[in-house]
Amino acid sequence: MHNIKDIRKNLDLYKKKVAERNALVDFDELISLDKKNRDFILEKETREQEKKILSKSKDEKNFEKSKILSKEIEDISNKQIVLQNKINAIISNIPNIAHDDVPIGKDELSNKIVKKNGKIRSFDFEIKSHVEIGEKNKQIDFKNSVKLSGSRFVILNSNYALLERALINFMLDTHVNKFSYKEISPPLLVNEKVMFGTGQLPKFEEDQFEIKLSKDEERKFLIPTAEVVLTNLVRETTIDEKDLPLRFVAATPCFRKEAGSYGKDTKGMMRQHQFYKVELVHIVDPANSLKELDFMLSCAEEILKLLEIPYQVVLLSSGDMGFSAEKTFDIEIWIPSENKYREVSSCSSCGTFQAKRMQAKFKSSKETNFVATLNGSGLAVGRLMIGLIENYQNNDGTITIPPVLRKYMNNQEKI
Repeated sequence: MHNIKDIRKNLDLYKKKVAERNALVDFDELISLDKKNRDFILEKETREQEKKILSKSKDEKNFEKSKILSKEIEDISNKQIVLQNKINAIISNIPNIAHDDVPIGKDELSNKIVKKNGKIRSFDFEIKSHVEIGEKNKQIDFKNSVKLSGSRFVILNSNYALLERALINFMLDTHVNKFSYKEISPPLLVNEKVMFGTGQLPKFEEDQFEIKLSKDEERKFLIPTAEVVLTNLVRETTIDEKDLPLRFVAATPCFRKEAGSYGKDTKGMMRQHQFYKVELVHIVDPANSLKELDFMLSCAEEILKLLEIPYQVVLLSSGDMGFSAEKTFDIEIWIPSENKYREVSSCSSCGTFQAKRMQAKFKSSKETNFVATLNGSGLAVGRLMIGLIENYQNNDGTITIPPVLRKYMNNQEKI
């Protein structure tokens, strides 16, 4: 979240940088509201000072004047609160500023491929999609999931259910044992303040699944990603510098309405309302943000290297990044049936943007500052399953299990 003082001092820069994020913000209105707000604050302080002087006098004539001042102070305060809320509403919807090395562009057309890894397999038979393979052997069931929950849900049976669990355990073990992440088993239900902290609210409320509660209870939401709860572990805290970096990993279900994606990927497991994801979150000194982003990216890439699934890494443009990000790398895996790469992970540095919304700080020997936060998929399980099923498919409809995954699959070589 941005500071109105910074916007005031660097107005032209903010106008330029926010325009590069493909966001529409009326900065002139914001500055006008800010000026009125500061005028009210000054007016209020002036009257409070007058009242303070009168309170020292024992002259009864000043009692009435003091009452009038109290009423004026109350009226000004109420007006100032309304203005402050308007200012906060505008600022809370302004996206993070893109880092200087992020390509400028309106959408994915300005993204840059930074690396490719792995050899794309040549098939000597007709390639089938994960849907064709899964429905043929009755391992993927969309028909009954529609009966239970509606579209964009899926039931996995037998070995495919085992495959999903195997991938989760394999990724958790790799991140914990190889890269020393701290595993967390977090709540799946969070309050409104937590959703605000990582930037899901208020701007993206239509994408969230809210739980219906009684009118007197605080609002609760199903998490759209474990990033929300893992990042908020440091909400309203001050961490000792020596304890940084903090690196968390969690495997959770994720729940998204996908409100802005109607008509996209309606067939198959590519875009679901409920899916599993292994999430990585770093809490760091801002000076180390980009170094930590590179480390996080390498951890996510390692999963695909071990599974031997072809992928590419893409640096997102200013117009294609998420709301809270200052720099994002997407990892895209090769999907044979589509003859193209599809996203399986986004790794983002958010700088101090989320920390300011959460009031998360760290203390050094010299001063106290906001921490920096990073998040990334390590990886999205459903999309990883698609990539594995399609890249390891055989002509008879079976799937070869990558060697590194077999101990998690009861030592099966094929399913």
